[in-house]
Amino acid sequence: MKIIDISREILSSEVYPGDPRPKLETIKNLELGDSYTFSAIHMGLHCGTHIDAPLHFWADGCDITGLPADAFLGPCTVIEVNEEMITGAYVERYFPTKAKRIIIKSNGKAILHESAATALAYMGYILIGTDNITIEDEESDGRSHRALLAENIAILEGLSLEGVKQGEYFLLAAPLKIAGAEAAPCRAFLIDDHIFWSGAKK
Repeated sequence: MKIIDISREILSSEVYPGDPRPKLETIKNLELGDSYTFSAIHMGLHCGTHIDAPLHFWADGCDITGLPADAFLGPCTVIEVNEEMITGAYVERYFPTKAKRIIIKSNGKAILHESAATALAYMGYILIGTDNITIEDEESDGRSHRALLAENIAILEGLSLEGVKQGEYFLLAAPLKIAGAEAAPCRAFLIDDHIFWSGAKK
């Protein structure tokens, strides 16, 4: 079984403009004579590899603990995209119709037009992932996020997909369980080679 870590390291991750930079604070340190090492981390919840929940854009939306757990665990399709702006027409033409979880590999460049997000929601996906730090650009008002989150579709952003080929995988990407949070970091993996959930080998 081949396990591929598709998470970004937190402290070195690019942050969205205006978001706080992550910082690891050492509170106790063996090298300074303490009996153990103990640290605290200070970061925005949208730093590095993370998942957005509806509360990100609606005051009455569910928090990260309210998203269905099965969204983060199961078969997924990685699709390579050369477009910097993915439209609804592009989704309808190139995206698989039978997949439930889709991960977009674009060298961190692709963003979703509102029409693409609407099409993805209509097609019944339960998770959309991307190697960009966000699914839409800095000038957006959040329409693409809203189109997905309105259907409780988990948005997995900030993936590291270097070396990952287009194709079918098994995804494990559970967010931290933080009550009242609109997002949470996660450690995301793709499993290749051995399809352990069916017992079959590639």
